[in-house]
Amino acid sequence: MIFRSTLAASVLLAGTAFAVAQTVVVTPEQEVVVREYVKTNPVIVERPSNFELVVGAIIPDILKPGALAENTLPSQYQYVVMDGRTVLIDPQTRKVVYIMD
Repeated sequence: MIFRSTLAASVLLAGTAFAVAQTVVVTPEQEVVVREYVKTNPVIVERPSNFELVVGAIIPDILKPGALAENTLPSQYQYVVMDGRTVLIDPQTRKVVYIMD
């Protein structure tokens, strides 16, 4: 019985971790639109030395992201250009949700 409870809890936690690790899906067409917008409206920031640029990371408050235009397909996100990569950010949580190389 203890084994079943432990197994059930492990499966539940693994499922929760997977849900948190999921990223935003951006189609190739959306990437083109975002790249063109960012190219004409760059918000270039320097990566802080203690910040690892990965999906799920919370960007520091000192970084001020730009907002994507209404006609940009994933317009609900903010963005910065960091280390030469376009980074999409959830404005509610300040989490990195997508990184374009």
